[in-house]
Amino acid sequence: MKSTILERYPCTDSGQYIIDINAGEISYLYNDFDKYTPYVRKELDDDLVDYLIESASELDKEAFIIRLNLVTPPVESMKSRITASINSYFLYLKTIEIEELGRNIRTSLIFFIIGLTLLSLSVWVNEQLTIDASVITKVFAEGLTVAAWVSMWEALANFLVNWAPFTRRIKLYERIATAPVQFISTPANADQI
Repeated sequence: MKSTILERYPCTDSGQYIIDINAGEISYLYNDFDKYTPYVRKELDDDLVDYLIESASELDKEAFIIRLNLVTPPVESMKSRITASINSYFLYLKTIEIEELGRNIRTSLIFFIIGLTLLSLSVWVNEQLTIDASVITKVFAEGLTVAAWVSMWEALANFLVNWAPFTRRIKLYERIATAPVQFISTPANADQI
């Protein structure tokens, strides 16, 4: 299955896969609302970002480059600005994921502390119970135990289930941010196959 996916991407002589982007003009790489922002801080076009993420995900751990096909070849200073903007945008996405992971860890920790507190309270209440304790008191003590385990389970499940996707996205954004960017140009009137 993976070899079928990899066949969709051309390969360089050095064995790096190529994520081809036929943008036409430089302005197509960026969102329209950012017209007057310097390129390094511009928001990349949503479709471009989605395409890069999807392609890099398909390539998994394979080395890749990003190749931009533009009608007019950009000057060297523009090439470095475009490369820097792709780099900074995906590093920005990586930072957001790291912050979300931190929030997820804090939430899990809060649930775990609440669970430990409830469990301690449950143990203390159960030790205080006598044989002739009322049904309501016994139900309350059991409820504390259940609430404690539910809270601790939520903490563990939240951490274990969400940890892997966060770290996967962090690594993916890092790979895209550090991928080499090449530029080629195809005239607008060139024959399309």
